[in-house]
Amino acid sequence: MTELAPTYRTDAQTRLIWALCIASVVIYINLYTVQGMLPSIAEHFDVSGAQATLVLSVTSFTLAFSLLFYAVLSDRVGRLAPIVVSLWLLAASNILLIFAQNFDELVWVRLLQGVLLAAVPAISMAYFKEQLAPSFMLKAAAVYIMANSIGGIAGRIFGGLMAQYLTWQASMGLVFLVSLMGVALVTYLLPRREIKPARIQQKVSLFRKIKQDVDGFWFHLSDSQMRLAYIIGGLAFMMMVNQFSFIQLHLMADPYGVSRFQATLIFLCYSSGTFASYLSAKWIIRFGSMSIFRVALCLMVAGTLLTLFDTLVAIVAGFLISACGFFLTHSCCNSFVAMRATGHRAKATSLYLCCYYLGAALGGPYLMIFWHKAHWAGVVMGSLSLLALLMLTLWRLGVHQHGSVILLTKK
Repeated sequence: MTELAPTYRTDAQTRLIWALCIASVVIYINLYTVQGMLPSIAEHFDVSGAQATLVLSVTSFTLAFSLLFYAVLSDRVGRLAPIVVSLWLLAASNILLIFAQNFDELVWVRLLQGVLLAAVPAISMAYFKEQLAPSFMLKAAAVYIMANSIGGIAGRIFGGLMAQYLTWQASMGLVFLVSLMGVALVTYLLPRREIKPARIQQKVSLFRKIKQDVDGFWFHLSDSQMRLAYIIGGLAFMMMVNQFSFIQLHLMADPYGVSRFQATLIFLCYSSGTFASYLSAKWIIRFGSMSIFRVALCLMVAGTLLTLFDTLVAIVAGFLISACGFFLTHSCCNSFVAMRATGHRAKATSLYLCCYYLGAALGGPYLMIFWHKAHWAGVVMGSLSLLALLMLTLWRLGVHQHGSVILLTKK
């Protein structure tokens, strides 16, 4: 693609940031509402609590690979149309959830939703990079990640409230209405003017087009620092999002015995990540990405270990600390990938997010093994093994960065 300088006025830039942040909230409400309803889903569809976690894993799985498709599509037709169309279809897909009769049908609809959920995260960072002035870019990325966190919290708490007070059908009907209003607002806010991708000559063969797309993905995969950033994001999310699934089951069992809704309040611990995301751009510029990565790893290790004290205070404190570390990691990776990509930007972001959500999809079955063996202590053990791999990957990233020019470094 031809590199084009951003030409938007400030008001259009602001509209774009607001639109994609609201779209992000809609996406994460749809993705994570079911995580706040896991005990209710297990009861309504007559499956175990551990099996119910699959409704999140399967969606994350199809989302991960659909990101690659949207990266290619948006490079062909532009950023605006795939976002708008996928959001309207996503809102409509909630009608199918209302009429799901059994767990298999629920899983199939969630697989479909994973495909529709992928457009916004696949395209947003590339959209920002192309349309925003450089002075807006890091701030927009930080605010966007903060919106991700807000959407994740809202979706899970929303799910917990509905599970406590509403039937499954009423809950999904409410999700449909909320999604519809959010999508309508995003469609209104998105500026109609966009920088179109460079058009490929129509006489180019299909094989040639496919080769160009493969070359675009390979361009980033051949970059050792990009590969390591992808692995870091995947490992961090593999641990974090699935810890939140299993801690609900732990809190609802003895000796705590909390209600469904009370268990979902643990997701308020994401608020520390929201705060960290907002400040991440300033910290990255001031201290450098590697320093933030190391601090984030220490926070995730400390938070995870703290939950072994197995008191409500220790568990809440542990998750607050871990969430802060996780979102610092995610913000670092997201900004690093977006700023490092000099071409095929949507492909760079989609490869990162593919690894990120693939980690979420694999983490559920992986930690389920530890849960069945030793319940929450087993989950902690499985999480620490992932953090050990993350530490090794960070060390490799530091080695690769030694002596090279890095885009996000300490001034």
